[in-house]
Amino acid sequence: MRYGYARVSTRGQVKGNSLVEQRQQLMDSGCEEVIEEQYTGSTTERPQLEALLTRLNAGDTLMVTKLDRLARSAMEGANLIKDLTDRNIRVNILNMGEVDERPQGRLMLHILLAFAEFERDMIVERTQAGKAIARTKAGFREGRPPIDKARKDAAVDMVINEGKSYKEAAAAVGISKSTLVRAVRTRRAMQSTHI
Repeated sequence: MRYGYARVSTRGQVKGNSLVEQRQQLMDSGCEEVIEEQYTGSTTERPQLEALLTRLNAGDTLMVTKLDRLARSAMEGANLIKDLTDRNIRVNILNMGEVDERPQGRLMLHILLAFAEFERDMIVERTQAGKAIARTKAGFREGRPPIDKARKDAAVDMVINEGKSYKEAAAAVGISKSTLVRAVRTRRAMQSTHI
């Protein structure tokens, strides 16, 4: 079966990317069913796509008009397409070509994987360059900012002295439960050494 997947970020999607235009291109290319979704590309939540991926069987074809309709990045797209082709599902990106087990399809997959690796390397390079610049600035501290000691102590007191649950105390002062558990453990260890 040939399935199409169409996605827009907003109702007012630019010309060429609207749901109506995507649906028409997919139907003209032989799709028997088109699944539509409105979700921004920056979110990981795409319930219609997730449901469609579980329905696909070996021999089926998934069609999209462009790679960015299917994935947020070349890396995500390459991984998804590799997973689908490993399941013997063809992927047809209308503006690029069909990815399957034929030599042309394998070439397309290798190109996508190469772009994904390039994209990953560029992200690492930009992150390292940003950290190098940040390290030159006064007051730079790598990692998460420290949690306010007064808030942490107040939550520990709620657990030890007031009998509140970890969840209640953590929520009351706005820290994570795991941070509170460690702080309570530390306080109790300190108290036991002073006895």
